[in-house]
Amino acid sequence: MELLSLLLVLSSGLTHALWNLFTKRSIQKSVFLWCIHSVTLIFLMPSFLMEMSKLTLSLNVYGLMLLSMTIQGCYITLLSKAYTHGDMSQVYPFMRGLGAMLTSLCSLVLFHEQLSAAGYMGLSIIIFSLFALSGIKFKGPSSLNRKALTYACLVGLCISGYTLTDKAVLDAGVSPIALIQLSNISYFVALIIPVMLSRQLKQEWSVNWRTILLGSILAPGSYLLFLFAMRLTPLAQIAPIREISTVFGTVLGIIVLREQQGWRRIAMSLLITCGIITIALWG
Repeated sequence: MELLSLLLVLSSGLTHALWNLFTKRSIQKSVFLWCIHSVTLIFLMPSFLMEMSKLTLSLNVYGLMLLSMTIQGCYITLLSKAYTHGDMSQVYPFMRGLGAMLTSLCSLVLFHEQLSAAGYMGLSIIIFSLFALSGIKFKGPSSLNRKALTYACLVGLCISGYTLTDKAVLDAGVSPIALIQLSNISYFVALIIPVMLSRQLKQEWSVNWRTILLGSILAPGSYLLFLFAMRLTPLAQIAPIREISTVFGTVLGIIVLREQQGWRRIAMSLLITCGIITIALWG
């Protein structure tokens, strides 16, 4: 793997964890998410319209773009629910790890990429860690938060779905910037009704305007870094590496938000990272 790709993906993971921390600390999750992506939506619209006017794409590509937007809309809605009901140090590594695992497995079939025996071992480590992190126990007291875990699972499915779809859209000639803007449009549409119904838009801006502005840079910037890396390295290898953000997110949740079960969750996120590194180096 090229050093540039590795640095891009690691930076993507860190920035992703940071804007998720801001989301967890916000007053109304759906309002905060809508705000940070709306700022970027306005900023990128001129270049997006210019690029789309020059592109000649097939109906299949437009269909993939619509599919990506639909999945992204579901993703952002479910993400706000996951953070409303669950701890960041549990929900974040679970949904990111699940998304990475599913993406790697599906990319083997869809893009004819390959994993070695060590790569499959890495996936097995991730599966074990996800199970332990979920809090499910067959005997004794359980720390399972069913509602939070359900939303986290659905978010993980969405992450895998839009990552695979975006890979195909990129291969068709659409730029990473345009793909980011498609996501912003889907987020704006998906969250507009919850935002209006909450009537907390003014309060969110007045209290969290600094993190909204910073999040409007980190959120698209995180995925943009990943999309550039995707052009340099096979998806089955770089998608798991990005999930080093599970460690960043877990540590931030425990240190900044002072969430419980710190050592257990850090240990599981580290195991997920071991699975990630195994796939990255020997996958």
